[in-house]
Amino acid sequence: MSIFFSYIFLGLSLAAPIGPINAAQLDRGIKQGFFHAWLIGLGSVVADIVYMCTVYMGMVHFIEIPIVKAFLWLFGFFVLVYTGIESIVSAVNLNTTNRNNGDSHIKTFFTGFFMALSNPLTILFWLGIYGSILAKSASSLQHDQLILYSFAIILGLLLWDVTMAAVASTFRKVLTDSVLKVISVVSGLSLLGFGIYFGLQAFHLLF
Repeated sequence: MSIFFSYIFLGLSLAAPIGPINAAQLDRGIKQGFFHAWLIGLGSVVADIVYMCTVYMGMVHFIEIPIVKAFLWLFGFFVLVYTGIESIVSAVNLNTTNRNNGDSHIKTFFTGFFMALSNPLTILFWLGIYGSILAKSASSLQHDQLILYSFAIILGLLLWDVTMAAVASTFRKVLTDSVLKVISVVSGLSLLGFGIYFGLQAFHLLF
């Protein structure tokens, strides 16, 4: 049982570092509440599961192709820059009367999904962490144990998703409009920063 909890903690550790998903969750939670922030994280978790399956099925060599890597960096660049600009622009009109207005639940979910799917750092996480787990499990774990521990990692990711959504929606309730606008702009600038970094990585790969 202690091993199971250690894999839950691993999932929490993978999700916890500040990155574009956490910035987007904070932004959506402030503007639209807990459920939208949770959906951003849920979309990200589904993308993580896609990459877990990709690593499990041995498709990592396809992802390692330079042109595929460049496409992922570019895709991430466009998604993050667009989301960052949208966050900054919408922050201008953010106040207590319009915080609940915003994107549909489906759009919010797919925003999180594509942000995570287009993040090459996510791929590196799963290649490094989950890939090493698979390498180890081949000799020491049975198939059902591997599925159980993979589920524990996903559970850790989901726990962090709920935590971030709760934190963001709490900020939304207790902070003033001016502070919320500042946080939303900072979140948008953070997303832009990650987007520019992704764009530079694509440029280096292509040229």
